[in-house]
Amino acid sequence: MSAPDRPVLQVIAGSIRPGRAGIAVARWIREHADKHGGFAVELVDLAEVGLPLLDEPHHPRLRRYVHPHTMNWSATVERAEAFVFVIPEYNHGVNAATKNALDYLVHEWAHKPAGLVGYGGVAGGARAVNSIKPTLSNLNMFPLSEGLVIPFVASYLDGEGEERRFTPSAEIEDAATAMLEALGKASPLLRRLRTA
Repeated sequence: MSAPDRPVLQVIAGSIRPGRAGIAVARWIREHADKHGGFAVELVDLAEVGLPLLDEPHHPRLRRYVHPHTMNWSATVERAEAFVFVIPEYNHGVNAATKNALDYLVHEWAHKPAGLVGYGGVAGGARAVNSIKPTLSNLNMFPLSEGLVIPFVASYLDGEGEERRFTPSAEIEDAATAMLEALGKASPLLRRLRTA
């Protein structure tokens, strides 16, 4: 596949907190996906996207957006054919910034596969991963069973602040590869559904 023909994979960094671990994980996922070679990879950092709490007056299924930030977000998500959500676990669930970003749109998400990467302490973000799946399914996305959770994420980080680097174990790297392979299989099948 030549570069222009590769599906666009967006790695969405869900945390917007200062000092977040997730941006290092998301950067590593992007690098790993680049090496995989099956996708044109984009890193989408919700901290840079800067969406306020949902402020559109019309239901997103109508696509009658009035705010430039929503129109920009719509265009970003529309061009993707697959996603990897890199999400922290807050209070046994997904963080508010990720849920808010999902709630802004409807049609732009539909019939696209999603890989899930959770991170945190002892549970490794598993409860965040499980709590986001009903939302993705309701948006007609296809959350894959292949994904990964990263327990004690701080033990894989080197450096300071937002410039920290994530160095995975062999098991984490293998799980990420399996997720990318599954995304690569699902993406063309779901593209047919979107264009039918």
